[in-house]
Amino acid sequence: MATYALDNPKTKATTRARLLAGVVAGPLYLALGFAQAVVREGFDLTVHPFSFLSLGEGGWVQIVNFVLTGVLFVVSATGLRRAMRGSTWGPLLIGGMGAGMVAGGVFTADPAFGFPAGAPAGQPAGISWHGTLHMVAFMIAIVAWTLSCFVFARYFASKKRKGLAVYSVLTGVALLATPAFLGTQGGVVLLYIVATLGWVWSSVAIGSLLKEHGNADM
Repeated sequence: MATYALDNPKTKATTRARLLAGVVAGPLYLALGFAQAVVREGFDLTVHPFSFLSLGEGGWVQIVNFVLTGVLFVVSATGLRRAMRGSTWGPLLIGGMGAGMVAGGVFTADPAFGFPAGAPAGQPAGISWHGTLHMVAFMIAIVAWTLSCFVFARYFASKKRKGLAVYSVLTGVALLATPAFLGTQGGVVLLYIVATLGWVWSSVAIGSLLKEHGNADM
C-alpha cells in the first residue's frame, strides 16, 4: 500500500510541487527583503536586519514576507518527508525553520537604532513581549536551519554526493559562527552575507532532491 502511494503519479506531482516551494522560498525572501531595503526611508543594510522592515508604515510587506517564506518551507518539509526516505530530522528541521520564520513575522522586533523614524538611536530601553518572542523565533529558525545543514550533509554523503555534502557542512559552519558576531561592528553585514549564502544553499539542496525525485521512478 505504501509503495503504491509513493508510485502514484499524482503523489509524485504533489511531492515535486512541495519541494519546489522550498526551492523558491529563499530567493523570494531575499528579493522582497532587498527591494524593501532600497525603498524604505532610513533603512540601512549596515545597521538594520530585515526584521526591522516589519516596523512602521509599510511594515506589513515584510510581515507577509516572513510568513509566506515560512509557510513555503513548512510545505517543502512535507515534500522532503517523502523525498528523503530514511531521514526524519531533515524534514523536521526545515519545517522548524519555517515555523520560526512564521512566528518571526507574527511577533515583530522592537524599534531601535533610529528605525523607523522616532525609534531610539541605540538599543531600546526595554524589550517588549513581542520583541522577546521575535528573538525566540529567530533563534528557533537559525538553530533549525543550522542543524538541517549537517543533517543534509549526512544524507548527501550516504548518497555518495560528496560535493553537496561538503557544501552543506560549510554552510552549517558559517551559520553556526554568525550569531557570535551579532552586536559587533560589521555583524549585521556578515549576517546578510551568510544568510544569503544559506538561502542559496537551501534552494540548491532542496532543488537537488526535487531533481532526484523527478528522475527517480518512485
